[in-house]
Amino acid sequence: MNNKSSLYPKQPIWFCNRLKSRLHIPDNAASWIYEAGSITQRLRNYYGSSVRVQVLNNQWQRAFTSESRLLKTSSTKYTLTREVLLYADDIPLVLARTIIPEATIRSAHQNLSHLGTRPLGEVIFSYPKLERLALEITQVPGSLWKQPIQKMIQVNQALWGRRTIYAIHHQPLLVSEFFLPEILSH
Repeated sequence: MNNKSSLYPKQPIWFCNRLKSRLHIPDNAASWIYEAGSITQRLRNYYGSSVRVQVLNNQWQRAFTSESRLLKTSSTKYTLTREVLLYADDIPLVLARTIIPEATIRSAHQNLSHLGTRPLGEVIFSYPKLERLALEITQVPGSLWKQPIQKMIQVNQALWGRRTIYAIHHQPLLVSEFFLPEILSH
């Protein structure tokens, strides 16, 4: 059994950003996919302090092969995997999956390994030299989510998502975010 993710049994198919014209991304999804700042901050600007994080998975495990390749790490190495649901007023808004190699945690002085229910964006966007290295886009069929996640988000339609490689002190981390229907109306 594949236990690389609590969100999906196999990873979505990702497309490089330069194919965006072929992906026919609706404007409301593109607004989130191409958000240059923190998704958390944008949510807080709209929903205020009701934005919360529910941690679904936070453990050292092997990443998917494509994630390891993007992070330039061995697929046999364990990385810190953090999967969360961001919500406001009990409305699910964003599913997120973060893969953090050990070297990145060390370079960030352990700030990334003890987040608890703090949003990742709150931490990484506080680094003055945060770099955005790459962006990929996906559309995930509703049937791809694992059963507990399907029950939690109650979405049967395809969801748009983005996968971004950030670097802190030149050390990479990979953040995948999937935008739930409620968020697309803002």
